Amino acid sequence: MARVCELTGSKTQVGMNVSHSNRHTKRTFKPNLQSKTYRSEILGRTVSLTLATRAIRTIDKYNGLDGFMTHVKNKQVREKFSTAAARVRKAILKKVATAAPAAKPAAKAKKAPAKKKAASAE
Repeated sequence: MARVCELTGSKTQVGMNVSHSNRHTKRTFKPNLQSKTYRSEILGRTVSLTLATRAIRTIDKYNGLDGFMTHVKNKQVREKFSTAAARVRKAILKKVATAAPAAKPAAKAKKAPAKKKAASAE
C-alpha cells in the first residue's frame, strides 16, 4: 500500500532532524493515513478510501462523501485524486445529473420590474 491520500495527494516527505549541536540527519515525515469506509446514499453502496485525517475532516464538513464529491472542483480532481476516487466522483455526478431533471420544480413566473418613483419637482 502506497502512503498516499486518495483525495489530497499528501504523501511521505523527506526532511532533516536538527540536533542541538546543529547536526543534520535525514528523516521522513509520514502523513496520518487512515482506511475509511463511507456510505454513498446516491450510489447506494459503500466506498473504501485511504485518507489523511485532514481529508476526513473535510468530508465531514460537507456532510459526507456525496456532499464533498459534488462540491469539489475539477482542478483538484485532476491534480490530486487517485483514479479510484475520481471514478467514484464521476459516478456520483452522473447519478445526480440524471436525478436532477426529474426533481426539478416548475418554472416560476418572472416578476415585473418595480416602477421607479418620479422625482418631485421643487
